[in-house]
Amino acid sequence: MPSKVKLVADSGSTKAEWRLMSGKNGNAFSTQGMSPYFLSGLQIEEIVRAELLPQLGEARPDEVFFYGTGCGNEQNVALVKNSLQKVWPEAVISVNHDLMAAARALCGSEPGVASILGTGSNSCYYDGKDIVKNNPGLGFILGDEGSGAFLGKKVVQYYLYHTFDDEMRFRFEEKFKVNKDQILENVYRKPLPNRYLASFTPFLSENRDHYMIENILEDGLNEFFFSHIYKYSESWTVPLHFTGSVAWHFRDILEELCDLYELQLGKVLKNPMDGLIQFHKEE
Repeated sequence: MPSKVKLVADSGSTKAEWRLMSGKNGNAFSTQGMSPYFLSGLQIEEIVRAELLPQLGEARPDEVFFYGTGCGNEQNVALVKNSLQKVWPEAVISVNHDLMAAARALCGSEPGVASILGTGSNSCYYDGKDIVKNNPGLGFILGDEGSGAFLGKKVVQYYLYHTFDDEMRFRFEEKFKVNKDQILENVYRKPLPNRYLASFTPFLSENRDHYMIENILEDGLNEFFFSHIYKYSESWTVPLHFTGSVAWHFRDILEELCDLYELQLGKVLKNPMDGLIQFHKEE
């Protein structure tokens, strides 16, 4: 009897990674991210049809496991599931929060605190099977401490408030070539402002030789610890695991903060996909 073809997706706000599992083989694909907070069901369906189906070719999944940002409530789960079901009417569709993807990939069957630091941020305490505690993620306007959107917003604030010294203002203007009106237009009038703000985060990686950049990074990630990690009493007894582009690129600061607060740093992964593939193989 042939094995079922499984399609696993891990979607943030900016990028979605897909892995097709057929037998022992796994083919990787990518599309833009799909958050139900920013996209309609029709838009999600159109992205899948336009960006993913041409890459899949003749392959048709029997089961689809979609882990995505914003899929933490029933309404958003239903929206994403219905969109995917229209693309693959015969497949069994499972939709779960990207936080569960992080927990399963990072912790496996062991307890731990799993955190996402990407375009957005989130965290949970995972007991080895279920997410039993979750400090609420409030999105990029009210929360997302330590995320790309949060750190990018700080970069923009430093520029617009004239907090940057002359050297940093020059570096910013040379790289982005934008003015105040263009920035405000993108933040307040155009779609996906969180993704726009996160696009300024690479500026931090490129300019770590300047003390102002280190201040933004240390303050932003420390605020994530204070607002989220500290809310779990288990943080002092289990490893702290992280995934996401921000966690990966600034893992040295995570290590410093864990040392400072006498916490145990566990895994730091750029993305959780390999761990998810292992989980669904064993399942």
